Amino acid sequence: MVKTHYIEVKTKGNADILDITSQVSGVVQRSGLKSGIVTIFCSSSTSALTTIEYESGCISDLRRLFDEILTPDRPYAHNARWGDGNGHSHSRAALLGSSLSVPFSKASLMLGTWQQIILVDFDTHPRHRKVVAQVIGE
Repeated sequence: MVKTHYIEVKTKGNADILDITSQVSGVVQRSGLKSGIVTIFCSSSTSALTTIEYESGCISDLRRLFDEILTPDRPYAHNARWGDGNGHSHSRAALLGSSLSVPFSKASLMLGTWQQIILVDFDTHPRHRKVVAQVIGE
């Protein structure tokens, strides 16, 4: 069986990192399925999903990493074409990825002890994001 749900969040932009673990867990629990996989997908080209230990040090390190490898102030062809100044946002999101799959058993996500699901919004201004969550299982 496949069930589709949506998780909606408001972000601040500029590498805003949100812990969406509880929302994803809630989707799994409301699905009524006991075991399977939940796949979450950002329908945005400037936001991404991954897992991390959601604590201030790791969050700071992740932001710094993106500032070091894809700085906002370098020239981007996207910015030259569209003039919107978010070329680095698209590149950062593409590097991290737009989807994530997590297995679940007994209606509980099978994440590690220190592992949380995060959405990172790399765009240059606040956004309303809609994440697709498809629960597949029995």
